[in-house]
Amino acid sequence: MTDSESAGRRGPVSPAEGPLSFAVFQLARAHRGRAAAMLRAMNLHPGQELLLMQLFDRDAQTQSELLESVGLDHSTISKSVRRMQEAGLLTSERSPDDRRVVIVRLTDKGRAMCEPISEMWAALEAESTRGLNAHEIEAFIAIAGTITNAVGDRDVHGADRA
Repeated sequence: MTDSESAGRRGPVSPAEGPLSFAVFQLARAHRGRAAAMLRAMNLHPGQELLLMQLFDRDAQTQSELLESVGLDHSTISKSVRRMQEAGLLTSERSPDDRRVVIVRLTDKGRAMCEPISEMWAALEAESTRGLNAHEIEAFIAIAGTITNAVGDRDVHGADRA
């Protein structure tokens, strides 16, 4: 490669060139890691608690409804539901009205996870906000929402969605 070719080519961006993005990356990794450790103690995988929480609020939802409320893709929902069925937390069955639709329900064992998950979520919230006051928490939530909307409005190639 010539000097002129290498001068026009840009290598990987360092964290110093994207400090906010790097901070978001570090925060997401740390938060997910802590949540995963707490969930492992309950024999759950990350994301499964979100499905359970949706079903605690309203049992007997379709996989499509769960997909929409949790924001995961179809294959992730299907895999999670299958694992959770094997663990005895959920049942799933085809709708009698439309055989293409799968309805997911909590088992007694799944319902029994409501309190432990609620306690885990509260503990994670307390750890996450330790050292922050109410104003800082509110500001963080607003800023996180703004960033989520900004990056969520683009496809994988960075083009604005139509």
